[in-house]
Amino acid sequence: MARIIPEGWREMSALGAVQREIETLEVLAAGLPDDYTVYHGVHWTRIQQGCALVGEIDFAIVSPAGKLLLIEQKSGFLSETPEGLVKIYAAREKSVAFQMRRTSEALHSRLRNFCPEAGFVVDALLYCPDYIVKQPGSAGIDPERIVDAPRRDRLVHIVQSILPADEPVNKRIDRLHRFLGDQLKLVPEVNALVGQAKTLYTRLSGGLSQWARQIECEPFRLRVIGTAGSGKTQLALAVFRDALAAGRRPLYVCYNRPLADHVALIAPSAGEVATYHQLADRICRDAGHTPDFTQPSAFARLESFLDDYLPTERWLFDEVIIDEGQDFQASWKDNLLKLLRAPGRAWWLEDPMQNLYARTPVELPGWVVIRSETNYRSPQDILGKLNRLLPNGQGVEAGSPLNGSEVDIVTYADPADLFTQTKRAITQCIAAGFKRDMIALVTYRGRENSLLTPYDRLGSYPLRTFTGCYDLFGNPVFSEGDVPMDSVYRFKGQAAPCIIFTEIDFATLDDLALRKLFVGVTRATMKLTMIVSQRAALKLIERLDDPEAKNC
Repeated sequence: MARIIPEGWREMSALGAVQREIETLEVLAAGLPDDYTVYHGVHWTRIQQGCALVGEIDFAIVSPAGKLLLIEQKSGFLSETPEGLVKIYAAREKSVAFQMRRTSEALHSRLRNFCPEAGFVVDALLYCPDYIVKQPGSAGIDPERIVDAPRRDRLVHIVQSILPADEPVNKRIDRLHRFLGDQLKLVPEVNALVGQAKTLYTRLSGGLSQWARQIECEPFRLRVIGTAGSGKTQLALAVFRDALAAGRRPLYVCYNRPLADHVALIAPSAGEVATYHQLADRICRDAGHTPDFTQPSAFARLESFLDDYLPTERWLFDEVIIDEGQDFQASWKDNLLKLLRAPGRAWWLEDPMQNLYARTPVELPGWVVIRSETNYRSPQDILGKLNRLLPNGQGVEAGSPLNGSEVDIVTYADPADLFTQTKRAITQCIAAGFKRDMIALVTYRGRENSLLTPYDRLGSYPLRTFTGCYDLFGNPVFSEGDVPMDSVYRFKGQAAPCIIFTEIDFATLDDLALRKLFVGVTRATMKLTMIVSQRAALKLIERLDDPEAKNC
């Protein structure tokens, strides 16, 4: 099976043309051998006469020999004109041949600048699975490089004929992979693709995951203070992959179990991904001890175990990545750094605004510090409302082009009304086109104090909730359901296309209330509904109507 980059593509939610690309990925992954690599969604930017030209290549396939094939996929109908094959977009005709030529030349030019001595071979192919090209000779593209509907089943065979596996290997193939990897702007943490929203996400020529990895220091100790949606998880994944590619052993550690489970799903299988307590559990079991999770003191005992643990070679790493650093205690930091093999590299990623547990900030003297204040995840209008709630100096810069999501703020009067409004919000989001697994119910309260979390369904909607129990191996047990629901504490570090932020209730809009609002609101990548108690709504409206409040 071919390697697909980015990882986590099987978990994408997509519609329309994007879904057709996912289907093509299935074909390529299953049909091509293990030593082929398929890059999906390669974006390029080129400056020409003071203007930035942006383009996209649907698929870039690298052979074992280091030869590159670019595939342009055109789903749906095409038109054959005297000027060649064209695709119609909003009543405008665009030449397929010209688009392919421009894209290929632009990327090839950047590749030559990146590694001029390598002499990489770049070929291109058109894949139109839904259309029969009647006049391939006049399409403006080499007929041998057109795979239309009748030849759709031969796509893998044709790719392998263009990219033979037995050719001499280009000695700089690793640089080709690095180049393509660095060009990717489609990363797992922002793959919540609904409809055509993919085309609206910001495609940056740089970004946190790019420039942070260029920093050099000795010893390597880098502290990244980044706001929600700035790309911290993408950076963590990129660092994780870099370490594996360089033959180093990485460790990724965070606080929240749902985030760790998500990262473990989309990260390469090598290396170690865990929460702090998961890691302690694994080390403890490896030392011959079996934690008893039926005891309320189980997690405290694990912490004490790591405090006294002297690392063996089995639990030493070359790269330690600590995510959600604002939730860590100083002793935890010390315990993780003693697992770092000299001269290892350590990363500390945090967002002080997401400190919901009132932790004392961990001191990291001598560490290099970088900051990222731009949120690329949340639509502009969502951040606009959020910034009006935050004190001056704590606002977030909007980096996403998405706007007009029409944030809904709904009030409830009592528990019965809370249930009614939450059910209604689910119905409205489904009616708007969101699938159930694209919707996340996030409650403002903790699981123990929530009125909603004890239930396994809301009306006709079965909920998938954490039961509060763990199995014998420390894995959380969930109820069966298709609409995810969790507390704002556990959902921190995650995102969903549609967030229903419910059970919002407070008497005073104090620091903790603002932090919880910040976390909940910034989980949404497309749509946000806030279900607020009447007393809390008065405080929100008061702040939102304040002419002195900051807007973006």
